[in-house]
Amino acid sequence: MRVLINWILSALAVWVVSQFVPGFHVKGAVSALIAALVIGFVNATLGALLKLITLPLTILTLGIFWFVINGLMLELAAAVVPGFRVDTFASAFWGGIILSLVNMLLRWLAGTSRKQD
Repeated sequence: MRVLINWILSALAVWVVSQFVPGFHVKGAVSALIAALVIGFVNATLGALLKLITLPLTILTLGIFWFVINGLMLELAAAVVPGFRVDTFASAFWGGIILSLVNMLLRWLAGTSRKQD
């Protein structure tokens, strides 16, 4: 049940970001749900690998390079999800930052951010 709630919250966060970031577009709830699923999968696989490989660059830039990787992961997800589009890298960059913040806020409000025993 917790996974389903987190998935819906992530889809809601994707939709919220599309309302505030120019160049970040989602066509409907189904596209937001699929985009949230693909973004999560891409970040868990390729994103984790890229973050590991670029760790020295990330340390050198004090963590700022992770925002670049998150933007690239959003662009990759937008390339495979119909109804989800990111126009520019700048939109993906800012969308990634705002998406992380909105997702964190929604999970905190829903109470799913806490680890339960």
